[in-house]
Amino acid sequence: MERWPALALALAGTIRHDGDGGVADDLATPRSTARWIHQQAEPLTGLVDVAGLTVDDRLTGEIVELRRAVRALFAHAVSPAPPSRADAHRLMPVEQALAHLNGTAARERIAPQLDWPAGAAPRTGVLSAEADANVRLIAALARAAIDFLSGPQRERLRACNAPRCVRYFVKSHGRQEWCKPSCGNRARAARHYQRHNATPAPDA
Repeated sequence: MERWPALALALAGTIRHDGDGGVADDLATPRSTARWIHQQAEPLTGLVDVAGLTVDDRLTGEIVELRRAVRALFAHAVSPAPPSRADAHRLMPVEQALAHLNGTAARERIAPQLDWPAGAAPRTGVLSAEADANVRLIAALARAAIDFLSGPQRERLRACNAPRCVRYFVKSHGRQEWCKPSCGNRARAARHYQRHNATPAPDA
């Protein structure tokens, strides 16, 4: 599905630069998690009844653990380039991340469905018998990550190397190094500062 890459990147991007030199976590509390979920309402349409969710400590913890697995696999995907600095020192082992991602996706039993509106191209959907909206959400997030990591965009996944940035992004053109122009400006400014403030080597 076209919505999957954006949803997978959005989940990984819930760890972000806070604007003050630190790292913010959009899933830090059930309240902030609920806010983030509602921001994803459009890509989740037809998959999850967002209004029917019970966003408590348990669901928040499950999404955070899934994010750990996804970010570990993102780090694996960009290797040998360095991963995001936000969690490079505490990444989940790849095999554990794979098992967790696949196990989470398997919590919801679904069947593929074909929809073919008159005068339009056919499109795929899913039919689920799962009544628990929380299970449907966590499984949908896992499937989004699986689809992204098994698709062509994985080859263009990068960790932004600008100062203070901790985002992953999909490279849109050959020379792109940063997730957004402001990160590029910071990186160039940092390089300029380093060049002009480097301590000269003492004479031999």
